[in-house]
Amino acid sequence: MKKERLVSLVVPVYNEEDNLQHFYEAARDVMDKLPYRWELIFVDDGSSDSSRTMLAEMEVQDERVQAIFLARNYGHQTALTCGLDYADGDAVISMDGDMQHPPELLPRLLELWEQGYDIVQTVRKATEDAGLLKRLTSVGYYRVLNMITSVPIREGGSDFRLLDREAVLALRQHREHARFLRGLVSSLGFRQTIFEFTAPPRFAGRSKYSLRKMLRLAMDGVFTCSAFPLRLGLYAGMVSALFAVLLIIHVLYETFVAQNVVSGWPTLVACFAFFGGLQLMLMGVMGEYVARIYDEAKQRPLYLVQEYGHRSEVRKRRQEKTETESGQRSGHGDAE
Repeated sequence: MKKERLVSLVVPVYNEEDNLQHFYEAARDVMDKLPYRWELIFVDDGSSDSSRTMLAEMEVQDERVQAIFLARNYGHQTALTCGLDYADGDAVISMDGDMQHPPELLPRLLELWEQGYDIVQTVRKATEDAGLLKRLTSVGYYRVLNMITSVPIREGGSDFRLLDREAVLALRQHREHARFLRGLVSSLGFRQTIFEFTAPPRFAGRSKYSLRKMLRLAMDGVFTCSAFPLRLGLYAGMVSALFAVLLIIHVLYETFVAQNVVSGWPTLVACFAFFGGLQLMLMGVMGEYVARIYDEAKQRPLYLVQEYGHRSEVRKRRQEKTETESGQRSGHGDAE
């Protein structure tokens, strides 16, 4: 008899005590109706509320629940990476636990996977509780990002996606610290398809993505997927050369025709301010890339795992798997 294939659900958790039980029950009810074995991997990203306690209790009550506790808060993208590193499934679905990635859509993602797609990327047609400003900035950001990068990133893309086992193994080879998974997954290739959905409001609580975190993620997307900001120096230099020629012509006119050199003082001040600000901006862009090179050169682990839950056999199985399955995981380190 053919063994049922395994589906792994990977869910990053950061102070989600109000959502965890509801999400678990909803995901369990959906997966129990499908012809698959399944596991639910929660990655606690340094929660300070009762999320850790709740996850430990769930793990004891249901052997299909696996809890991984990171040593500190590393951020959403790194927590997702951790879950993908430890997922055993033939198909791995990453999603958030606030119910904005509805569990009832899981059968549809798996149906597309059964049709032969290696990557099923969901795209939000709308988010019911998103404000107008957030929608406009999101649309503008993705349009600019697709203009400056060769990697196509679908507008409205989310971290709610299905990856086939082969795609997961390929993604594990990408160990850069500045992680923008939407760009990394798009760059993998494989056979991909899009599934559109409308994201409902959060079940409870507020989004943990502050404005600072959103801006940081946006910057990671730009600097991870494109070298265009560095090329701005060349383009700015060409424009500056044109301005310099025009300025020389203006100076010659003021000196030999108008014979009124003093009147050009405002022009000089404006030029100094413009080109000085331009140079500082370009130095900042180069500094951002250098800082990222410095982070990679230190070769520190992406994350440290403090605890794998309360079952020693889970810890043993995870460690054996990670040591043998992917030989290119040198960027990962665990601390017990």
